[in-house]
Amino acid sequence: MRGESFFCSLRLMLVALLVLTIGGTVTAQESGTTAGPQFAPGVLTTIAPDVDNEDTVSVHDIVELRANVKLQREPLTDTKSRTLYEMAKEVPFRRDVWCLELSFKPLRMLAVDIPQPSGQMQRKLVWYMVYRVRNTGAGLAPQQQPDGTFVTVAKATDEIRFYPQFVLTSQDLDRDGKRIRKAYLDRILPSAVQAIQRRELPKGTLLNSVQMSEELLAAETGRAIGGLWGVAIWEDVDPQIDFFSVYVSGLTNAYDWQDSPEEFQAGDSPGKGRKFTRKQLQLNFWRPGDAYAEEEREIRFGAAPGRADLYGTGEGVASRWIYR
Repeated sequence: MRGESFFCSLRLMLVALLVLTIGGTVTAQESGTTAGPQFAPGVLTTIAPDVDNEDTVSVHDIVELRANVKLQREPLTDTKSRTLYEMAKEVPFRRDVWCLELSFKPLRMLAVDIPQPSGQMQRKLVWYMVYRVRNTGAGLAPQQQPDGTFVTVAKATDEIRFYPQFVLTSQDLDRDGKRIRKAYLDRILPSAVQAIQRRELPKGTLLNSVQMSEELLAAETGRAIGGLWGVAIWEDVDPQIDFFSVYVSGLTNAYDWQDSPEEFQAGDSPGKGRKFTRKQLQLNFWRPGDAYAEEEREIRFGAAPGRADLYGTGEGVASRWIYR
């Protein structure tokens, strides 16, 4: 009897534990705190959106007007500062800005079969980064006050289209101390995406850069974590690269430009010599391996210790937002 009582109690405990487990699972899902694949703590690195007041305004001379010296004059009934020539000096250009959140898994490698122009398949080692992008509603907008001055206010953007560009750029130096410029654009390789998805996100969907640009990212509210998952792939990367950065553009619409007044002459086409720069995210990496045994576990996120000068950053800076 005692044995039967013990086993009955054990069965009741197991049933109660199962009910609590199921109930706990339902509660977690209903809470809306997460969505999509789950990873162990530390697997995903998240870069928060960066929106700055300075991103909403640029101050420039209108060189198209300032190059015309005939516009200089001394007015008879008004101040000189009200002439067109003077008003074209140091003009503020204001705009709304937004920024997306980027999370990414460690940069890895995988050998995959890539179709060649000859129709044959070639086994290649590709470098790739699986990432998630989210619209958290981060944004700023200039707002004019009754006195004519401007203040910056928060402004969420309902829907944003992410046009990704991931460029892997070497930061190595040659024996003479000169920068070795090698840059690799993200490639569209469907066969590689399939293999990477089976490895990294078997129950989800990975988008390449073209597919990602076709989607709209709605602003997320509350505690739910959504977003879209994508992958950046690089092919034929020099195995001798030890120090490199991945520059990500498209996460924000912030931009700036520089004019060359000495190059612009009256009568030239508008904007001649103008150079635009866009705000991008720089992710720094290094690998202590060699060219003969490429190993993904050797890739480290962050500037190499003692070599921050290679990345143009301070010591220990793993990521930063820059205009380039």
